[in-house]
Amino acid sequence: MTIATKAQKFTTLVSPEQLAQHLHDPQWLIFDCRFALTRPESGRQAYAQAHIPGARYAHLDEDLCGPLTRTNGRHPLPDPNVLAQKLGHWSVDSDKQVVVYDDSFGSMAVRLWWLLRWLGHDAVALLDGGFPAWKRQGRELDADALVLRPAEFRATPNDSLWVDSDAMLQALAQKRVIIDARSEERFSGLIEPIDKVAGHIPGTLNSPFEDNLDLRGNFLKPEELRALYEPLLAGASPDQVIHMCGSGVTACHNLLALEVAGMPGGKLYAGSWSEWITDPSRPIWSKGANA
Repeated sequence: MTIATKAQKFTTLVSPEQLAQHLHDPQWLIFDCRFALTRPESGRQAYAQAHIPGARYAHLDEDLCGPLTRTNGRHPLPDPNVLAQKLGHWSVDSDKQVVVYDDSFGSMAVRLWWLLRWLGHDAVALLDGGFPAWKRQGRELDADALVLRPAEFRATPNDSLWVDSDAMLQALAQKRVIIDARSEERFSGLIEPIDKVAGHIPGTLNSPFEDNLDLRGNFLKPEELRALYEPLLAGASPDQVIHMCGSGVTACHNLLALEVAGMPGGKLYAGSWSEWITDPSRPIWSKGANA
């Protein structure tokens, strides 16, 4: 379930066993991305108590997002130059293998996985099973402060990997396949604990990111993921599919799942539902309005 070259470049998943073999390898860098939407400081607090040795901490709101405005989503893309400076401060350069993890089935860490690929660094992989799998196996933990050795990270953003709201309107008119990674309850408008409007964009499909996982929180096998997504794509090329969620974070989980499945190239609607609903002229499906 990993993709590796002769140089052992991992671009999708690494197992706890594989990470343990490189735990003290200076060419491997680890990022702890634990975060909870309802308790934004909980991940940093958990990191301070115990983390995988050598891990840096990346905060979703502070490090992996840009400033909020009245017209963007809850987690807008960061300025690539600002993020590049942070990555350099964290010792990331073109030679480093990066591994990201969280304690929520990869739902937060996939944001950094996608951001690094956007900036031209594809040697980044998610720890399959995350922090819970690492702990279950009784592997090494520490709470030590890191001494960082800054590097030079050169960002080469590939903006073909994402779309904005105007492109979404065009995609809807073209009847492109658009997959929403939110839970079925949120997609259907039965509940909405986060955003101001419940429902979904008319014409989109729902595939909750949790469906990418087995009962232990590991990614399904490639053939199982293909069986999950092929009916949704209905013959469409994977690189023509757009992925969204509430704010452009968990949609990256579905993008990773398709990479694991050997169906790469999908695009991220970075603003997602929370940006879409800032403009009342954009079409929405909501339970109350469509009952």
